[in-house]
Amino acid sequence: MSSTATPRGLRPVKRADGMPYAGAVTEYLIDPAGEATNIFTGQVVYLGTDGYIAIVTATGADATTNSWPVGSTDNTGCIGVFMGCEYVNAQGQLIHSPYYPAAYAAPTGTAIKAYVVDDPNVLFQAQMAATTTQNAIGKNAYFNAVQSTSTGSTATGLSNSALSATIVATTAPFRIVAAVGTITDTYPDLLVMFNIGWHSMNTVITKAVS
Repeated sequence: MSSTATPRGLRPVKRADGMPYAGAVTEYLIDPAGEATNIFTGQVVYLGTDGYIAIVTATGADATTNSWPVGSTDNTGCIGVFMGCEYVNAQGQLIHSPYYPAAYAAPTGTAIKAYVVDDPNVLFQAQMAATTTQNAIGKNAYFNAVQSTSTGSTATGLSNSALSATIVATTAPFRIVAAVGTITDTYPDLLVMFNIGWHSMNTVITKAVS
């Protein structure tokens, strides 16, 4: 679909059952004392044991040292994809933002609300970091690099994370469902969905992640 690298993380497109994605999100909270990193629209987030969300900081390249959410064998998966937030600024104004600014602490008595696509049956559009071939369809993928406070734009609020061009038949967070456009483009766009075991909604949580 593109000869230019313009990744935007994960963008919800439709549901796996054929129904259109109608924009449904669930409200979660970000620690009012402040989360250490920016969180951009299109980033994958998880729900910590403290009940607040944070970005997943592992590629998902394996289910051990690169497993979700934080790169350990405690693979409890993600809760979904961040789609923006709202918070009260220091002047008392309600701000609607496509990204959460790192370390922002909420004024006393207010909350930082995050909106997350947490339906594990949603298909997302994501760009690959290099070209691939037709045999990628039906196989698995993971992030090209870890998500961090810098894997996005504070100007647009969008993630710039891409999928690795290394396609695997072993465990990984994303199942490649289809190509969007031509799969052999330099930077093809793909439709992916979360694999079972990589999303908290279809994972049996047996270990806690801090």
